[in-house]
Amino acid sequence: MKHEKSIKVLNQAIADEMTAIHQYMYFHFHCDDQGYDLLAKMFRRTAMDEMLHTERLAERILFLKGEVELKAHSDVVKEHDVRKMLEMAQKMEDDAVEKYNKFANECSAANDSVSKTLFENLVVEEEGHFDGFDDELDNMDRFGENYLTLQAIERAKTRGANTPAE
Repeated sequence: MKHEKSIKVLNQAIADEMTAIHQYMYFHFHCDDQGYDLLAKMFRRTAMDEMLHTERLAERILFLKGEVELKAHSDVVKEHDVRKMLEMAQKMEDDAVEKYNKFANECSAANDSVSKTLFENLVVEEEGHFDGFDDELDNMDRFGENYLTLQAIERAKTRGANTPAE
């Protein structure tokens, strides 16, 4: 089997996924540090989804007898503002959807329907991530700073309830 084109785009997708994993874990750490448990968990869960995407892409490359390249495209952007984190995450997911649709078409043109289907399935999952980030931005617009304050208060209440009485 000769699937150089598919292996190339599969490795490009791995680089995108590796970049997303690093960025989302960075956001997870900072949301957790700020007491925003819901957002921290969302970023962590999304990073874990991206890890699973990387695994599926790597398995396909290996099946095609290619070499898996585990390189991120770029360094982590050191952003601490939650709104900007969500906007950046939303853009990353939107870019992934656009790219993976293109990659699906390229794999189809190279007579690789399995890689095409893999990319189509990834598009569905990335659109789900986009939707989750979009919902959080909507919540911030509707509830303002109170939305983040409530998350921090909820954490404080939970931690306070778990401390032993004096």
